[in-house]
Amino acid sequence: MSSQDTPSQKEQPVVKCESVYKIFGENAKKMLQSSNGKVDAKEFQDAGCVVGVNNASFEVYHGEMLVIMGLSGSGKSTLLRCISRLTDTTAGQIFIDGEDLLALSGKELIELRRNKMGMVFQSFALLPHKTVVENIAFPLQVKGNSTKDSMTRAMEMVELVGLAGRENYFPRELSGGQQQRVGIARSLAVEPDIWFLDEPFSALDPLIRKEMQDEFLRLQGVLKKTILFVTHDFDEALRLADRIAIMKDGIIEQLDTPANIVLNPATEYVRKFTQEVPREKVLKIEAVMDPLDSSEELSDLKVSKDAIIETVVEAVLNEKKPVAVVDANNKTVGALHNSKVIHVLFGDNKEETNA
Repeated sequence: MSSQDTPSQKEQPVVKCESVYKIFGENAKKMLQSSNGKVDAKEFQDAGCVVGVNNASFEVYHGEMLVIMGLSGSGKSTLLRCISRLTDTTAGQIFIDGEDLLALSGKELIELRRNKMGMVFQSFALLPHKTVVENIAFPLQVKGNSTKDSMTRAMEMVELVGLAGRENYFPRELSGGQQQRVGIARSLAVEPDIWFLDEPFSALDPLIRKEMQDEFLRLQGVLKKTILFVTHDFDEALRLADRIAIMKDGIIEQLDTPANIVLNPATEYVRKFTQEVPREKVLKIEAVMDPLDSSEELSDLKVSKDAIIETVVEAVLNEKKPVAVVDANNKTVGALHNSKVIHVLFGDNKEETNA
């Protein structure tokens, strides 16, 4: 799903959260009931409770990548743990493919995790005494697959994440980036429908992190998983997400496409996140194009609506006439005006700076 696609009304969400709360502390449930859902984090803190997630409601659709981001303590990892039911919610409802997650028995939950969910965390948690291929095959063997089938599938995953030739290495013989690839391959081996990733690249140095992001985008292009990805890095969120949920003190401040978050921040907190973002590196042409005007003469240059502005801006600004914007079928869907491009890239920032 592209960042601009809107799911059809008939499509059932893969993940649906309705007024989810997670509050830590002995009196959490009692206080939540007496607050009528209006949770003040400071008030709860004074009463010895910590608000992890505060009234989260949203839906995630098939093939979509939702990135949940915020600073340390914002509640992003707690929310992910609630949706995977590694942490029990204090209140609210969570549905996975229409099934009430909170109503599942322990046995049903184990089956759901084994068959539908893949998880990757910041710590690689590889088994040190097993080789790469044995680490990847392990969850399949736990599921009851034969050793032969498990190893065959594991070798396919080794190829997929670019570790061919290292399948018989032990974790200690791998770099941090290679170990993370093993963790990703292991979680993918069980063919999950939903993939949970909690800060999977944050322990890596910047160069390897960029490589892993590239690899991750390639994998998603091939596999089309439904993904919830947690990060505190806004650049990473902008690079990977179809939509971004920005959290603060357990509250989702804004949930929107990267372009809309950059162009139309909903709160002052979100605006601070976006003000240093180089827009030309983030926004696609469709975010700055205008509707077609039949009376307008267009230049011979055509640019894709999905192109990142940075990649075409020089050619566009050298044109005297408006530039045609085309879709994947080469159909003209809009026009690009130099004045609009310049205003979106520089105008708002200057106004904010002078304000």
